[in-house]
Amino acid sequence: MADEKNLNEEEQEMTVTLTLDDDTEMECVVLTIFQAGERDYIALLPVEGADSEEGEVFLYRYTETADGEPSLDNIEDDDEYELVADAFDELLDAQEFDELVGEDELDED
Repeated sequence: MADEKNLNEEEQEMTVTLTLDDDTEMECVVLTIFQAGERDYIALLPVEGADSEEGEVFLYRYTETADGEPSLDNIEDDDEYELVADAFDELLDAQEFDELVGEDELDED
């Protein structure tokens, strides 16, 4: 997954405003853009509200227009969503492992 674009703590958090089906808006932090299968996806975490308190992450199909503008699309297919959710979980597991290994290395010094 060489195409992953993770935010690190030194970078300013990127946010995106989603317009929901009921026309309300929700500001979300971009957690990561990652590849699953042949496509790119984006993981978003709401900044405020019940979804943010529950730690609910929203996953969308991610593309860029010819002008380089980001475009998000709903994932309609259950099989595709499962593939994306599994890829995101693996990404989280790998990141947690990297953090644990990093902490262990610091403890040994």
